[in-house]
Amino acid sequence: MSTRKDGYFLYHSIGQYPEKEADLAAAMTDLGAVWSTSNDRQWPYLLGKRAEFIDLWRQLLGAPAGSVTTCENVTQGVHMFLTALPENRLRGRKVLVAEDCFPSNHFLLTRLQDRLGFDLVTVRARQGADWVADEDMIAEWDSDVALTLITWVSSTTSHRVNLENLVPHGRAKGSLIGIDITQAAGLLPFSVAAPEVDFAVSTSLKWMCGTPGAGAFYVHPDLIPDCKPELRGWFSQDNPFNWDIDAFDYAPDIRRFDNGTPAILPAAATVPALKWHRDADTDAILAHNRHLSDLLIAGIDDIGLKLLTPRAEQERGGSLMISLGSNAGASRALDDLGRAGFSADTRGATLRLSPGVQTTEEACREVLDALKSSVSAAV
Repeated sequence: MSTRKDGYFLYHSIGQYPEKEADLAAAMTDLGAVWSTSNDRQWPYLLGKRAEFIDLWRQLLGAPAGSVTTCENVTQGVHMFLTALPENRLRGRKVLVAEDCFPSNHFLLTRLQDRLGFDLVTVRARQGADWVADEDMIAEWDSDVALTLITWVSSTTSHRVNLENLVPHGRAKGSLIGIDITQAAGLLPFSVAAPEVDFAVSTSLKWMCGTPGAGAFYVHPDLIPDCKPELRGWFSQDNPFNWDIDAFDYAPDIRRFDNGTPAILPAAATVPALKWHRDADTDAILAHNRHLSDLLIAGIDDIGLKLLTPRAEQERGGSLMISLGSNAGASRALDDLGRAGFSADTRGATLRLSPGVQTTEEACREVLDALKSSVSAAV
């Protein structure tokens, strides 16, 4: 089964850009040469790549120096923050999250509520609704909420929350506010300071076009001194080469969230993608996505399928989720698209299409034709 670069619709999953294969191969060749040479220059090179990864993410987030570090994934980043908070910061209070958050985060919070002593409040979508409305989050967000984890863009509907409404409400209630920006980082502009949040987590996949295992983790500088990560090690210190086992002291900045020897390979492998993103015309990439999304929405309406994604640009990310009515119908449509060389995926009865920098208008029109034929054949 052949695939088409111009028919790539998986920017909600992995993410591709035109020179990715060559860039990644060159980066891994360089790393392999350095790591395999019989000298003592490996660590300066690898730690330099990790520092470069962190700085590129810091620029993207609009974050100050000493506030961003690496994590393996979003779930780990959320765990790092919650378990580092001062004793009883969450105990006896609520942690708020939306039903359409990334399920992995909900699995984690469900487990942590007993140990950390908080009451997990999951805001459900209204009957017949496809996403959790901002006003329903606000209705549940009272002064008993110690922390809220906001999913900026949903992976199931591409619904985008209004941070300008939610964050000030949370501030007024005295809550800590965290943002999972995974499904929109690299496509929609974001700053940890506008509006100001307490922590943020993301993968380097999807619109960022990086590699798995290369997560980014931000904590507001004012909160860092009060955080004492339970998973700590030699890299948690200001001087990692302190070998006095009775003289441990946390680093004064985000490095206290590091622990043992960091996993540098994912960060080094992702640096080329982050550099590509830094140098790209991000306004043009977003405009391209919006143009192709409008074309796809019109075609989906013409076919008579249900769009699960908000139609208003300001209320959605870069993906479109379409109901195919049944798991079997979605699976059949995905197979038909695959045979035509298009890359997409499904979640149950939902087909997910995310047009990105490589996707073309011609490919979008052909996807709609293939989708229409698949649906018609099933009737």
